[in-house]
Amino acid sequence: MAESTLLLLVAGIIAIGVLAQILADRLQVPAIVFYIVAGLVLGRPGLNIVTGETFGGALSTVVGFAVAIIVFEGAFHLKIERIKAAPQAALRLVTVGAVVALAGTAVAVRLVFGVSWNLSLVIGSLLVATGPTVVTPILSIVPVRDRVATALEFEGIVNDVTAAILAVVFFQTVLPETAGNDIIRGFVVRLGVGLLFGIVVAGVVYYLLRYVDLSPGDAPRNARLLVLAGALVAFAAANFEATEAGVAATATAGFLLGNADVPYEAEIEAFKGDLTLLVLAFVFIGLAALLDPGALAEVGLGGLAVVAVIALVIRPALVFLSTAGDRFTRQERTFMSLVGPRGIIPASVATLFAVQLQNANLVREANVLLGTVFLAILLTAVFEGGLARHLARYLNVIPMRVIIVGGGRVGRSLAERLENRGENVVIVEEDESVAQAARNDGYTVIIGDGTDTEVLREAGADNAKTVVAATGDDDANLLVAQLSSSKFDVEKVIARANNPDNVDAFEDLGVRTISASMATAWAIDNQIERPAIAHWMTDVGRTGDVQEIEVTNEKIAGKPVSEVGPMLPDACLIALVGKGDYTTAEVPGPDYVIELGDHVTLLGQRESVREGMELVNPD
Repeated sequence: MAESTLLLLVAGIIAIGVLAQILADRLQVPAIVFYIVAGLVLGRPGLNIVTGETFGGALSTVVGFAVAIIVFEGAFHLKIERIKAAPQAALRLVTVGAVVALAGTAVAVRLVFGVSWNLSLVIGSLLVATGPTVVTPILSIVPVRDRVATALEFEGIVNDVTAAILAVVFFQTVLPETAGNDIIRGFVVRLGVGLLFGIVVAGVVYYLLRYVDLSPGDAPRNARLLVLAGALVAFAAANFEATEAGVAATATAGFLLGNADVPYEAEIEAFKGDLTLLVLAFVFIGLAALLDPGALAEVGLGGLAVVAVIALVIRPALVFLSTAGDRFTRQERTFMSLVGPRGIIPASVATLFAVQLQNANLVREANVLLGTVFLAILLTAVFEGGLARHLARYLNVIPMRVIIVGGGRVGRSLAERLENRGENVVIVEEDESVAQAARNDGYTVIIGDGTDTEVLREAGADNAKTVVAATGDDDANLLVAQLSSSKFDVEKVIARANNPDNVDAFEDLGVRTISASMATAWAIDNQIERPAIAHWMTDVGRTGDVQEIEVTNEKIAGKPVSEVGPMLPDACLIALVGKGDYTTAEVPGPDYVIELGDHVTLLGQRESVREGMELVNPD
């Protein structure tokens, strides 16, 4: 292919990727759905513009580096604090769950196609991987609770590593010349090589970021480029030493650096996120280029049956088994069962294996391997990715939003405190420069007039538990409050009154109101009269927390505080109890009987309060 034509094709793929991302944001559908559709149109099933020969031997190298960037970015975002939100379930998903997926898929492939157990285990290994290439884009537009997102992300990153290594090890038993190799030793060696290279690269990059002058004027840019170079070096060096060890190396390096106190972390995250969006487009469109329609025809209805078993039987079984006894609700477990799309790593590894099988005159085996893996990736990515948001809404696993109208200092300060407590916050701001500043701080922002019904609906007012009108205009705040109550039936609406003379008028209209001047006076009074509690309350969300929650657990209903208190975690106290109305709350004595529907205020250390909330209201 001529150089000018190739350049035009690469530019077109990138442009399609950007347009797909914009369209995905508008329609709230994972961009991978549009990437795959574009790839099928451009690839062999469609116009045959992009094929495996288009980029020659360079395609697998480009895809490899793209995978390195994607895996590194996903691991960089995976924080230890988030893993602690669902530690047992996350660990079981990558151990018990992975074994169930491997064994179940291998049995299904063996029964449907009658191929050898060795090849069945190779396919089962590959399809263990869900992967950040597909899970991360889904979670970016489906804001599920932290424990669900963390479990899915952790599963995707770890299983990408183990699946790639296991598949390479099992594949050695398929080819006659390597059939006698030690499976366990092969797995341990590759994993060890990946971990070693990842740790070394993370250590070097951390040292350079922390202790070496990166040029003051260009330090943020140099930090971003240094981290990118580290990810690529870890991948390439580990792969050079042991096949498919690069995935483990990049995942290890990303996780270690993401959890270290590195300078310019926000700039690095933003840069890696943008770069990942571009390489995702190239990877998934390239995936379609590698797709062989003959392999799909070889597996036919049998392939569809295997994918159906994987998605509708094996996946639910491993999720419900792995999350048993944990804090996940039945709806959350069902959502996780129905959202387990396979990613790009199985495709790239399966393509490599298929070539080797064809060279060994095992053509049918090559087609079964390639067809089953690609069919699983395409169908799960399109259907599970495309339906993820609808499933989340139907199962009610998207936490209700807190909408803050007004993205100024008050709005952003409130958003910071709420997000630190795990709330799903959206800011509505009309001024584009103010909105951009809020976005740069990492908040979800809708640009528009908060007094417009459609803007509020776009922000998620239909699924909001709280709307806060925090602009500097009292008239706008009153209108926002009235719209939220009358049009969207929001449970809790609070308005900021900049002029204290307007407080009575607001409250006469049934709007819960906070006077800016009175709030300042209360804060100063607290610092004078009760400085300890004032300081502690200022730091709420970091070390301590105060949360009010409705009692729905029948196990504690009808019991006095003296019995419920010991059931709560250590460092968590019942401060107030109200009978459904916040104005009648009182400090309960030991004989106070807690009933269903009461509103209990819990006070204590952050994690203890969260565990107490799960006890009081398991839903």
